[in-house]
Amino acid sequence: MADLIKASKIAFASEFGFYLKAHNFHWNVEGPNFSEYHTLLGDIYEEVHASVDLFAENIRKLDAYAPGSFSAFAAMSVIAESNDQPDAMTMIAILAQDAVKMAELCSMVFRIAEEVGEHGYADFLAGRQDAYRKHAWMLRSTLK
Repeated sequence: MADLIKASKIAFASEFGFYLKAHNFHWNVEGPNFSEYHTLLGDIYEEVHASVDLFAENIRKLDAYAPGSFSAFAAMSVIAESNDQPDAMTMIAILAQDAVKMAELCSMVFRIAEEVGEHGYADFLAGRQDAYRKHAWMLRSTLK
């Protein structure tokens, strides 16, 4: 169970990091296709934000505490912060790569949850993996 809790906290911190980056890019995107990019990034950050509370609750169901500070998120997240404002296509490329990382991370935590018999939590993680695969597909398609 300790491995599942540790992996869950990393995935949760990364989920929050992805959400924050997508929201930052949504706020600051510019360019000739601004409206389309702004909408796409808004759809993505809203979907991820909607899962944050459920993610934390799943960690609490494991009788562990969910991280809840920016310093904890930064220390644990596999998603690098973005302090600069790249051009729109770079934003989309960065977020596409991060979506792939998140899908892989959710898959890894899913396997651990299945191994310890946390099937309900595994179901949640499977949904998160699927959501990130969809985000990656949409972002990659935008780059073509």
